[in-house]
Amino acid sequence: MKLNEEEQAMQNGEMGEPRRWAIEHMMRVGRFFDAEDFVEVTQAHIMADTESLGESGIEFLEGIAAKPHSERQVRIPMITDPRGIDFCHYRRLKQTDLMASLEQRAIDAFEAMGILMTNTCINYQTIMPPVRGEHLAFGDTGVVIYCNSVLGAYSNFEGGPSSLAAGLSGRTPRYGLHLEQNRRATRRFRVDWEPVHLSDWGALGGIIGARSGSYWEVPLIEGISTQPGSDEMKHMGAAMASFGSIPLFHMVGVTPEAPTLEAVCDPQQIAVEIISEADRDAFFARFGGKGEKVDVVVFSAPQLSLLEMQSLAELLDDRKLHPDTSLLAVTSPVVAADARRMGLVERIEGSGALVLEGMCFYQSYAREMGEANGWKRLMTNSVKLANIIGGYGYEPTLSNMENCVASAIAGEIV
Repeated sequence: MKLNEEEQAMQNGEMGEPRRWAIEHMMRVGRFFDAEDFVEVTQAHIMADTESLGESGIEFLEGIAAKPHSERQVRIPMITDPRGIDFCHYRRLKQTDLMASLEQRAIDAFEAMGILMTNTCINYQTIMPPVRGEHLAFGDTGVVIYCNSVLGAYSNFEGGPSSLAAGLSGRTPRYGLHLEQNRRATRRFRVDWEPVHLSDWGALGGIIGARSGSYWEVPLIEGISTQPGSDEMKHMGAAMASFGSIPLFHMVGVTPEAPTLEAVCDPQQIAVEIISEADRDAFFARFGGKGEKVDVVVFSAPQLSLLEMQSLAELLDDRKLHPDTSLLAVTSPVVAADARRMGLVERIEGSGALVLEGMCFYQSYAREMGEANGWKRLMTNSVKLANIIGGYGYEPTLSNMENCVASAIAGEIV
């Protein structure tokens, strides 16, 4: 790869061992993807939950954190994805002190590097959303697809080590979605029904993701007259990335790079694929359980926005959960603080539900929590969570927020 003078100095170790490791790591990534050089990035976002890190990963972070201050500090603003622990409630969730100890060690290492512990997968709704054309090194798939598609920023999916390397070097290889030619639409989907609930938008994303099935596909969506908001785009994008590894989509007349069909593709060169109501119904039918006892209802993945917290509070006002059903509402620390100030947390928890902040359910030792609490049947309005959580031993049911709440009150899936 071509290196400029500053990048060469990093490789030579003139800026310290952490930056030498960072640029060498990024060079290996760049060679794999045939990148010719680097692009400077303005923000980085790292996942690195402790369930994935394990003891060895945390020791690696602690090794960097032990270096001199000038060598270990990240060079650009760097933030974190949800963590695995809410320290106020982890014992109630039957997580262990060992889990909490590993989490605290990771936090201490990140803070020593100057990384901001934002603990969120909805930074685009809460903290420093990027702008069109900004080059980034973001990790969480839901974050990447939203920032690429809705905001018009440029990022690939960065693994944990690559995100950290980007933070330390301020660079990422120039490949993938940092190149304009890779942002053109390659698939064209026409939707002949109107999404209503957030779960409908998630289902649409899941269908498109499953049909596309490749990081290098760029779906184009047309036919929807309903104007989506931030939460609608959030749920659709997170599901699309989960089901198909998709990092970018276009919606004609909505997303910034697609004011017209012709702006992102040659319409004559891409066949139109129809997504029908029957496709939607078949997607929801994959997640059964109607009439069964529901053990836990989870609103997570992605974290809830302030508007979602308000909707949940309204649905739970003056109602009590079934004694055998738990309800978890997971949000970011920023949203949690606002929701607490506005009384939304008190209203939600008045039902017997629990508001968790700064974590994500499936990144929080979900299998161990399920076994410790006796949770098997899980209900959610998140298509992303429904797609993932079966791998942790749960039986997922997918529905809209209203039905999820009604089921939590009844103790069975309605």
